Amino acid sequence: MNIGNKIKELRKKQGITQEQLAESIGISFQAVSKWENNIALPDITLTPVLAGYFGVSMDELFGFSLKEIEQDVENIAEEAHKYRESNPLKSRQILEAGLEKYPENDILLNNLLYVMNYSEEPDKTIAVADRLIEKTARTEVKYDALRFLAYAYKAKGDYDSAEAAIEQIPEIYFTKLTEQAYLLSGNAKFEAAKKQKMISFENLIQMMWKLAECYEENGNTDKAITEVEKALMLITVIEDVQFECYAEYFNKQLVRLNKNKK
Repeated sequence: MNIGNKIKELRKKQGITQEQLAESIGISFQAVSKWENNIALPDITLTPVLAGYFGVSMDELFGFSLKEIEQDVENIAEEAHKYRESNPLKSRQILEAGLEKYPENDILLNNLLYVMNYSEEPDKTIAVADRLIEKTARTEVKYDALRFLAYAYKAKGDYDSAEAAIEQIPEIYFTKLTEQAYLLSGNAKFEAAKKQKMISFENLIQMMWKLAECYEENGNTDKAITEVEKALMLITVIEDVQFECYAEYFNKQLVRLNKNKK
């Protein structure tokens, strides 16, 4: 028995309408209709709400379907991620198609933020980020959404709202990966250290560019050039293709800075 049929069975058993169910759990009755007609599936975050509403266990409500939903969502996100850098439009289309199937899914919404252009579509980005912040139960997803929310507000010139969004993100000086690298051993330690190394390196060169921007804004072009040159040297040392786009960008900025200096 699929999920839609089970929801329909439980709803009728309790003698309630689609509208009553929708109103009780805070969604549209059209969403309920889509579930029951097997057009779409409920968002994963709604499953405990539905189970509680009908007074049944999660297993009784969804059986093995919940695992299938989670796997399908993961597959959609992975497929979209393949095109995140090379073809953002295709990545976005994959995610939007996934959201048609799994409305309000926080994993898909989170991935969608990465392929939306917050500079060109600040209002749409704000709408998606707000939905995600409201719906997600995952703190890491919420903080990521707040980050995009701040960027979108900045693009609109609303610096107060941008600052208010960023202020909601806590300052943390360690990560799960760093602690795993210290505490674990063997392959688990290696993988954690490897991932954190790349994240830390990317953060480092990004912050070096931010310093270069500050130097340039303050009229110290020489220091800006030096900072960019150091970043390029580090990219050469790290020898990883994923940072080639940074090298290309930094080289362009270096040409521009030297030209402006003259």
